Amino acid sequence: MLKISRLTDYAVVMLGYMAKHPEHTFAAGEIADATGVAVPTVSKILKALAKARILKSTRGAKGGYALAHTPEGTSVAAVIYALEGPIALTECEGERGGCEQSSSCDARGSWEVINRAVRAALESVSLADMARPGGKLPDEYRIPVASIQKSIKNY
Repeated sequence: MLKISRLTDYAVVMLGYMAKHPEHTFAAGEIADATGVAVPTVSKILKALAKARILKSTRGAKGGYALAHTPEGTSVAAVIYALEGPIALTECEGERGGCEQSSSCDARGSWEVINRAVRAALESVSLADMARPGGKLPDEYRIPVASIQKSIKNY
């Protein structure tokens, strides 16, 4: 089973909430109250997302965190990358560039195609998509296969 970490799951929930009010600056406590995520966890995630430039932070009495880009301009892939690192299903596509068997692995190219497709699919989903009321996408919403195919060719 493929899974993202709990922190990344919380980040998507938090950012989905923030995406509903894209011009607002949020305090950590406000996000914690709205999402049910504990304040220390919210703070940790907010700092990581600010470091990745998904959020911008402002100091001071009226400070807090705000989206650095529009909800439509921030992909779920960017959030996952910020908290988990490169998106890959296997080690041969990770930052280390391979495993012990990489020099003799015939499956490496196949995994590369799959990893690109997964990344392209995640890049096609934005925070705006995640913030839709009730978390439901319209019936006609589909991940655009043509853009995934184009993205795979460009990798």
